[in-house]
Amino acid sequence: MAHSAGRWTGAGAVFQAPFRIFFLSSAVAAAILIPVWLTLFTQGGGQRMLVQPLLWHQHEMLAGFFYAAVAGFILTAVANWTRTPALHGGALMALWLLWLAGRVAMAVGGDFPLLSSVLDLAFMPVLAGIVAQRVWKVRQYRQTILVVVLMSFWLLDLLFHWTGDARFLHAMVLLAAALIIIIGGRITPAFTGNWLMRVKGPEAARALRRYPRLDRLNIAVCLLLVLQEALGWQWAWLVAPLALLAALLVLVRLVGWTGWRTASDPLLFILHVGHVWIVLGFLLKALAALSLVPQTAWLHALGAGAIATMILAVATRVTVAHTGRPLRLLPGAHWAYWAVIVAGVLRVLTALQWLPFQWGVWSAAVAWNLAFVVFLLCYAPVLCKPSADDTSHVDEAIIRQIRGR
Repeated sequence: MAHSAGRWTGAGAVFQAPFRIFFLSSAVAAAILIPVWLTLFTQGGGQRMLVQPLLWHQHEMLAGFFYAAVAGFILTAVANWTRTPALHGGALMALWLLWLAGRVAMAVGGDFPLLSSVLDLAFMPVLAGIVAQRVWKVRQYRQTILVVVLMSFWLLDLLFHWTGDARFLHAMVLLAAALIIIIGGRITPAFTGNWLMRVKGPEAARALRRYPRLDRLNIAVCLLLVLQEALGWQWAWLVAPLALLAALLVLVRLVGWTGWRTASDPLLFILHVGHVWIVLGFLLKALAALSLVPQTAWLHALGAGAIATMILAVATRVTVAHTGRPLRLLPGAHWAYWAVIVAGVLRVLTALQWLPFQWGVWSAAVAWNLAFVVFLLCYAPVLCKPSADDTSHVDEAIIRQIRGR
């Protein structure tokens, strides 16, 4: 990738590697979407939106905030795993503009519904195609599951555009949790094992446990929950046991990874915190299936909790690892971690009706925006600064574990 650095300098440095422009875009989207949504919620408006404001809010937290982070990570990681040059320059700019066009279309494209829907739906197949071309070229067929998941996002989004039914957005939240479980199941124990070996010694590293069969079962159960939600099956006898099993399987993985040993390294520990949110989200889904808590509780535990925490965890780690910096949190960035955790807690407590709605929502929004503003203040200068080498500094042992070799 060194050859791209000379061409893309200054403002163009953000197109030097996928994680740069897409992590920036994800954080900016996060900082914009919530204030806009709360303004629409309290003041009204949004007549030119493609869908009504509540659906726009739910959709854009996925297609705007989450998709950008996914693109930044997967395009960077796949280039690393396949030993191929990362997407950069004009091609990366074109992909980013496609993502941006979808955001504009959803916000102001209500007068042209068909065109706006096409623009919104165009991004994910292109992203999946780029990933598929990379992994198939080097015969890394194990990575095909990522292509399947990406296209499943597109299918659910298509069904949402077709029907306007929010259940497809809810299924996308569950699919996002499944993607975290897939990728998190690779990188979190790999990074943890490497850290334990280096900091705590061989005995601590040997204490870490992986359960490949349970991992596969965990993914299968999550995908069944996605299917259940998409099909609208809300039978308590089906949903509650599935969600409870999903929570238990994630918890077993977490215990095996011995993440509590990494508490002194926030850049690593936050990956484990993100998985704790997934456990809570599935537990709340099981309780919601039994009509013990509102449905919005699990949606916000997975959305404002797991998805947001993991995005910050991955973005802060990948940024330093791929710009030649020491593998540690940048000064001041710990406030972003604390703020996003507080935002998730406040939003879930509000959904559970344990906090007054107005106070809870606005307090969560303030904490949320603080998290992503802090991230931008700390990391935007790094993401916008040209670098001679945007390759990863993850060691060979970790790469082999992630690739499944």
